[in-house]
Amino acid sequence: MKIISKLYVFDHPLIQHKLTYIRDVRTGTKEFRELVQEVAMLMAYEITRDLPVMDVTVQTPVAEAKTQVLAGKKLGVVPILRAGLGMVDGVMKLIPAAKVGHIGLYRDPVTLQPVEYYSKLPNDVAERDLIVIDPMLATGGSAAAAITFLKNQGARSIRLMCLIAAPEGVQTVQTAHPDVDIYVAAVDERLNEHGYIVQGLGDAGDRLFGTQ
Repeated sequence: MKIISKLYVFDHPLIQHKLTYIRDVRTGTKEFRELVQEVAMLMAYEITRDLPVMDVTVQTPVAEAKTQVLAGKKLGVVPILRAGLGMVDGVMKLIPAAKVGHIGLYRDPVTLQPVEYYSKLPNDVAERDLIVIDPMLATGGSAAAAITFLKNQGARSIRLMCLIAAPEGVQTVQTAHPDVDIYVAAVDERLNEHGYIVQGLGDAGDRLFGTQ
């Protein structure tokens, strides 16, 4: 894992292998969806490695064993609709007790600015470590707006997890929210004139749900 300021880039071979097939235009909807879930699970494994634990004793078939369990830290997963939904199942396979909130944002095709259209959150966001998830960090506007919304609702601990980022998006989030760590599988070259990441993977929502 490469660490650049508050940016964490996961270079694990399994993540990079699966990301290659996610990028490939020949990958169909079913396989694309499965791969996104798998990479999200692998990234969640890395992002949660600092969760607090406590010592316990259990009885094995042979003897008592002193071991560890999670120390009860409250977690929350907040996908940015709609593409963020494609990552939820992968994350929840590892942390099934986490609460799931939703923030609906879309990017205005002309201004490229985020527009909020839906939100539903756990009522105790201030007590939870939140992981905001969205496959693409392009302009960064939607992610920054979602994080601002969460902070306005009382959230105090937020991380952002994306598959692919553009340098412009990273800069936007870091400028707006320097306290938020960003976790990605790749940082690509740039944004094109339409606000898409180059090299990227196209429109993540369309590829997840088979739309155009």
